[in-house]
Amino acid sequence: MLTDLLGFPPQVLFGQLLLGLINGAFYAVLSLGLAVIFGLLNIVNFAHGALYMLGAFATLGLMKFFGIGYWGALIFAPLLVGIVGIVIERLLLRRLAGVDHLYGLLLTFGLALVLEGTFVKLFGASGIPYSPPAQLQGGINLGFMFLPWYRGWVVVASLIVCAATWYLFERTKIGAYLRAGTENPRLLQAFGVNVPLLTTLAYGYGVALAAFAGVLAAPITQVNPLMGSNLIIVVFAVVVIGGMGSIVGAVVTGLAMGVIEGLTKVFWPEASSTVIFLVMAIVLVLRPAGLFGKAA
Repeated sequence: MLTDLLGFPPQVLFGQLLLGLINGAFYAVLSLGLAVIFGLLNIVNFAHGALYMLGAFATLGLMKFFGIGYWGALIFAPLLVGIVGIVIERLLLRRLAGVDHLYGLLLTFGLALVLEGTFVKLFGASGIPYSPPAQLQGGINLGFMFLPWYRGWVVVASLIVCAATWYLFERTKIGAYLRAGTENPRLLQAFGVNVPLLTTLAYGYGVALAAFAGVLAAPITQVNPLMGSNLIIVVFAVVVIGGMGSIVGAVVTGLAMGVIEGLTKVFWPEASSTVIFLVMAIVLVLRPAGLFGKAA
């Protein structure tokens, strides 16, 4: 009966909903890193996709040169790429403090081109396969689709990281210091808080979130230098819809846009690659600050 109503088997609908949720998990983690960086540093980080790619390549490097498997890479790859982000902030972005945001955007865009071009030169543009860990191989038959254990793990891990990040920035003293530092850094520094150090660590944490998403993506999509550039435009659209700098907006909108994209593949396949941008246009017309953003 449901098949007659929909015009296709319901398994197709449920399967696409689940796949959309998995894609939404990647959108949520990546847009969360962008939201943290913009909300606390007012930097539009166009290098985010390249740093996501760097996290995936760090996973391969840790496995090949240090014998560290997936579980170790899940910890060490974000840490290493986060350190790279700290160096970028200290050497490059800090010099742009107080100038127009456009300069930061152009700098990070140029940095993304340099990183992607370097990795294309070293590894080529074709993908490098990376297998899931043995503990997460195989899957479970849900009746309407076969769900690989690894893809289910991606959703769970993403939700845990998103919840932990929200708690860190909204419910801890460090988060309160960071939010206060964006409002009145001089006053906060007068109370003995090292605001520049907090700013650097915040950028490093946002970059580490991108690298974490790269580690999660490595066994699903073949690791290649252009994997970030193929995704970053969609992630920017998600951040704009949720509200620039809104942590809750990044997570909720990321998951929602993944599900909407999955539904569109069922009911209107031709629009599946553009539906997120259509939603962004509608949201910008009705609410320019985004669904969860605050008006300037």
